[in-house]
Amino acid sequence: MNLKNKSFKITCDGGAATGKSTGAKLIAKKYNLAFLSSGLLYRYASYLIIKHRPISKFQFINKKFKNLNYKKLSQINLHSQKISTQSAAIAKILRVRNILKKYQKNFLKKNKGCVLEGRDASTKILPSSDVKFFFVCNLNTAAKRRYKELKKNNSKINLNSVKKALKLRNISDKKRKHSPLKIHKNAVVVDTSKLSKRAMVDIMSKHVERVIKKKYGN
Repeated sequence: MNLKNKSFKITCDGGAATGKSTGAKLIAKKYNLAFLSSGLLYRYASYLIIKHRPISKFQFINKKFKNLNYKKLSQINLHSQKISTQSAAIAKILRVRNILKKYQKNFLKKNKGCVLEGRDASTKILPSSDVKFFFVCNLNTAAKRRYKELKKNNSKINLNSVKKALKLRNISDKKRKHSPLKIHKNAVVVDTSKLSKRAMVDIMSKHVERVIKKKYGN
């Protein structure tokens, strides 16, 4: 079913390198839904801070996100250990979260049919979403995925450092004061440790189809 003109929203949460971005993108494509990664927003904010070193981070980020063209973010390499570390740091700051939350809320208003991916999409940003997914993955598998991703731009990166960084990031996200990473009570848990992309989409689709049928009938 093409959901482009339907009021249907899906949220995908999970820890670092659990496959949530891949799953969210693929399910958005299958049902012709708009897609937004809140994680990418935090990475972009971190990228800007590292690049420009503004005196006032909050005013600077607020200004940059007012007229942000989300599509342009795919043209920038936002996946590096340095950006990941900075992202974890700013994700703890409420003022930064509120700026990015405002951008996400505007996106949701403009797109009645969409997929929102992040760490608090189901619990804070859009608790009323029609379908909620929470992605989990074995740390070793997640580390190998992220290592492969980072290796493209940094040949000196090593697997152990990536694994350690992922572990610390997940601990940081779960323990932070504002919008910690946690499973929504109605979320469907998707364990991607041993799943192919096709199998992951098949599992997600079954749940989406069930809710579509319940909401719109055959």
